[in-house]
Amino acid sequence: MVAGSLATGDYLPHISDLDLVALVDGPVDIGRQAALTALHRRLDDGRGAGLNLGCVYVDTDSISRVETLHLMWTHGHLTHRTLSGITREELVLHGYSVFGRQPRDVLPPMSAADIRAAARAELTGYWNWAVKRPWIWLDPTIADLGLTSMARGRYALYNGELLTKTQAIRHAHAPSWLVDQLTARRQGISVSSPRIRTAFIAWRDARRTVAYAKRAQRYPPPLQPTPSH
Repeated sequence: MVAGSLATGDYLPHISDLDLVALVDGPVDIGRQAALTALHRRLDDGRGAGLNLGCVYVDTDSISRVETLHLMWTHGHLTHRTLSGITREELVLHGYSVFGRQPRDVLPPMSAADIRAAARAELTGYWNWAVKRPWIWLDPTIADLGLTSMARGRYALYNGELLTKTQAIRHAHAPSWLVDQLTARRQGISVSSPRIRTAFIAWRDARRTVAYAKRAQRYPPPLQPTPSH
C-alpha cells in the first residue's frame, strides 16, 4: 500500500521518500527479516537507488492496535516503528494498493477527531523528544522537517485535516526569506540557509508548537506567526 507524498500527489522524484506499507500474514520472524534485508539492499543498490524507499511490514492481526511496533526498512536498515496515525490518515484518505486489498478495506475511517489525535501524538511524542535536544536542530534536514511538521501539526489540530508538505511550507512560522528557501529546496533547488539562525527558528517554533499541543483542549486557532526574527 502506498502512503506519504506519492499517495497525496505531492511526490517529487529524488526529493520525497517512498513510503510503503505491506500487510503480512503473521509475525516477521528472523528468517523473514533476513530475506527482507537482502531484498531491500538489492533494491537500494539497484533500481531503487536514490529513491529513499521505506516500508513498514504490518502483521494483519495487529493492524488495529495503533501502539504496536512493526518492522520497518528505512534509510538502509531495519528498525521498529508504529504505524502512526498520520500514516493511517494518508492511507485511508489518499492511499492505494499496488496489489492486494485497498487501505480503506483494512483500516477504519479517519474522522477529524482522529486526525487531531494523530497530530497531537506526533507533536507530543517524537517532537517533544526533539525539542529537549536543541543541538540536533543544527542538522539542516531536521530544521527543515521540523518547520514543515509543525505547520502540518498546527493545521491538523485546528482543522482536522492534513496538509501536504508542499502546502505546509506556506504555513511555516518562519520569516519570508526562510520560507522561500524551504520552497526552493522542496523543488530540488540547491540553496542553503544560515545554519545556526535556521536551527534556532525551527527549534523555537517546535518548542512553542509542542507546548501548544499539550495544553490545547478545544483546538483554538493556531499560533500566529512571529512578524520578524
